[in-house]
Amino acid sequence: MRILVTGAMGMLGTDVVAECLRRGHKVIALGRAELDITSGSAVKEALKVHHPEVVINCAAYTNVDGAEENRNLAMAVNALGVRNLALACRAVDAALVHMSTDYVFDGSKSGPCRIYDHRNPINAYGESKYLGECFIETVGGRYFIVRTSWLFGHKGPNFVETMLRLAQAGQSMTVVTDQRGCPTYTVDLAAALLDLIETQAYAIYHITNRGATTWYEFAKAIFDFTGLKVNLSPTDSNQYKRPARRPANSVLDPFPLEETIGYLLPPWQEALKRYLALKGYQTA
Repeated sequence: MRILVTGAMGMLGTDVVAECLRRGHKVIALGRAELDITSGSAVKEALKVHHPEVVINCAAYTNVDGAEENRNLAMAVNALGVRNLALACRAVDAALVHMSTDYVFDGSKSGPCRIYDHRNPINAYGESKYLGECFIETVGGRYFIVRTSWLFGHKGPNFVETMLRLAQAGQSMTVVTDQRGCPTYTVDLAAALLDLIETQAYAIYHITNRGATTWYEFAKAIFDFTGLKVNLSPTDSNQYKRPARRPANSVLDPFPLEETIGYLLPPWQEALKRYLALKGYQTA
C-alpha cells in the first residue's frame, strides 16, 4: 500500500512511519519542510505527484496555550490545512486518516465521551481541531477521524519527558488532580491506526491506551515506576492558571474500536513501563 504521512518528523508521525515500514508498505514521509499543509496548491500537487492510496495526517499545531494567542495559525494548520487534505484526497480517491483530539469536547460529561457526542471545545486549540473534523465531514470521501489524547512518545516533548526532566533537576512539582484523561503511547497508537486502515471501516474512532487517570496520578506513576524521589504535590486548575482552559473530563470511550479491529490497546500503565524501559529505566 502507498501511504503518505504528513507531519512525519513529529512524535506520532515518526512512529506511524516506522509502523508502516515494518509492515512493508511504501511510505512517503513528509515533514513540514517537505509539505506545508496550509498551502492548498502544495497539498494538491503532492498528492498528484505521489498518488497515495492512504494519507495519514499527523501534521498539527499542538501548542494548546499558544493557540490562544496564535489563533490564526492554529486555524490555518488544524482547520484549513485539514480541508486542503480532504479536498486533495477526494480528487485522487485516497483515503484520509486524520488525527484529532479529546479537546473537541468541553469536559462537562460525567462519563467517557463517545464518538458521536456533542462537540463543544472550550479553547482555541480544541476549536481548530473541531473545525478540521467539520471540514472532513463536509468534503466527504473515504475517511477516518481518529481522536486520541495525552500522547507520549520517543520523538518530541511530552508530559513524561517534562516530569523526568524536572525530577532529575531536583525540582518540586505541583500537578493538577481535577483533569481526567487517557494517556496514550504513540507506538501503540500507530499500530492500531494501521490495523484500522486495513478494515476500511471508515468512520470516527477513539484510540487511546486503556484506562483513565488524572495528571497528578499520571505523574505519580512515572515516579513510582522509575523510583525517582521527588516532592510532588496535588493542586487544582483554579490554583494553576494557564492561558487555555482544559476539559475536566476528556476520557474517550473506545466503542466501536474493539468491534472493528478485534482488540483494545494495553492499559496506559503497561505502555508507560515499556516507554520508560526503552529509556533505560528499571521499572518497578
